[in-house]
Amino acid sequence: MAGRVEGKVAFVTGAARGQGRSHALRLAQEGADVIAVDIEGQIDSVPYGMSTSDDMAETVRQVEALDRRIVAKQADVRDYDALKAALDEGVAELGRLDIVSANAGIFSFGTLDELSETEFDDMIDVNLKGVWHTAKAAIPHLRANHGGSMILTSSTAGILAIPNIGHYVAAKHGVVGLMKTLALELAPDMIRVNSVHPTSVDTDMIQNAATYALFAPDMPEDERTRDSLSDRFGAMNALPIPWVEAVDISNAVLWLASDESRYVTGLQLKVDAGQTLK
Repeated sequence: MAGRVEGKVAFVTGAARGQGRSHALRLAQEGADVIAVDIEGQIDSVPYGMSTSDDMAETVRQVEALDRRIVAKQADVRDYDALKAALDEGVAELGRLDIVSANAGIFSFGTLDELSETEFDDMIDVNLKGVWHTAKAAIPHLRANHGGSMILTSSTAGILAIPNIGHYVAAKHGVVGLMKTLALELAPDMIRVNSVHPTSVDTDMIQNAATYALFAPDMPEDERTRDSLSDRFGAMNALPIPWVEAVDISNAVLWLASDESRYVTGLQLKVDAGQTLK
């Protein structure tokens, strides 16, 4: 039986690990070939370790183990020329582009009066401008293909106001504005544009000492563990779970990428365990 995205090619940013790797694998499981990019390096204002070349090599290994093709390139979504070159090379090798997962993102903390210029700028440049760069680079290829699906990763922070991450909230709200406008601008080309809005996802972005300190400033550092903090994460959600898994977001991305959602555009798809209802 053919996969749900059989014969299609997907462009995934932030693909070296976390949600990006999960999206690449889920799409590959359903028949897609993959163009994968990631920064494979550190941004100084990010308080946890970011992806490495070894992480990307593991993504490549796992996609190839599914007998799918993958073109993996190092590129920073803040650098439009590098991102476009990586995508163009991937399309030249794999022959087409059908699906875009604009997933790359960073996380950091601070009240809006405390944040430095660098922290704010890095957040907007990666989480908002980087999404625009991804769309801008992809649009000519999708038009040449006479349609496609673009999925922008936002957050529950693209719907809610959340203290201590105002720059993240601003960027993720901005992604919704990009999505809605792109959906209208690209509709005549049969290019669908939607956003996904996860609650906390069980990846390195939240499973790190800096995030634990944000959620439990009153707790001794040596007591801040995944298990000890699960209740605090869970308090944000309506369903009694602390976080969702990356594959839960990937399944939403897959549906939006597939022909099952062929007339769905402009949608804010929440995978949030009810967080935005509280």
